[in-house]
Amino acid sequence: MKTASLLLALGMALAAPAFAAEDLTQPLPPRDAKWSFEGLFGTYDRGALQRGFLVYKEVCAACHGLNLVAFHDLAAPGGPGFTVAEAKAIAAGYKIPAEPNDRGDIFDDKGNRLTRPGTLADHFPPPFANDEAARANNNGSLPSDLSLIVKARQGGPNYLYSLLTGFNLKVPHGFAVADGKYYNPYFPGRAIAMPPPLNQGSVSFNDGTSATVTNEAKAVVTFLTWASEPELEARHRIGLQVLAFLVLLAGLLFLSYRKVWHGKKEE
Repeated sequence: MKTASLLLALGMALAAPAFAAEDLTQPLPPRDAKWSFEGLFGTYDRGALQRGFLVYKEVCAACHGLNLVAFHDLAAPGGPGFTVAEAKAIAAGYKIPAEPNDRGDIFDDKGNRLTRPGTLADHFPPPFANDEAARANNNGSLPSDLSLIVKARQGGPNYLYSLLTGFNLKVPHGFAVADGKYYNPYFPGRAIAMPPPLNQGSVSFNDGTSATVTNEAKAVVTFLTWASEPELEARHRIGLQVLAFLVLLAGLLFLSYRKVWHGKKEE
């Protein structure tokens, strides 16, 4: 009886599937956060776009640029829905490197770069004067420009959302995080130089939305998706118009086909 039990246990052990240990050097697949702009009928949530701009301005802009976005884009059709006056006020809050003054100088008496308030025609200025200054302020790492970050990363908005909400998770046993790095299972190698950028209450949303890390992340990812694809809604509209045209054309061709063959049968 004892021998039979041992043989049965051995047989079950041999028959059981072998599960490979998790490769802790590989990132986890991003989570699907469900976005309003997904699919053929997708559109941007204007409230989320404006909340996302606030998160970018108050949190992300300290390290990350948005070099390909102009201030007038904030008030353009398909954009976050700011009025022209609001976009002008936002632009004026930024300091843009000024043109040479009457004496041809671009620095003041103290060696500071001359600046002027931004206008609608200006693009968002970078947070640092050059890459060397950016690295010096970020422990040797160069922060990415966020203008096309959603299109530049595999997984798009889901990856970025997972990354932003993937900090402060328990580090697996046996995984060592180097000094100056932070554990994030969604980042390649699972160790990232960027500290957790979002915290509960990082910003105060004007529309009363609770400023949880999840809401902040979803808002800023929506805004950065728009920055990467400002014509998304226009493309969706054109796609629907093309589909409607093709359906109408198919109907007309079908009716023409029936009429032609009906006439041939009568002959």
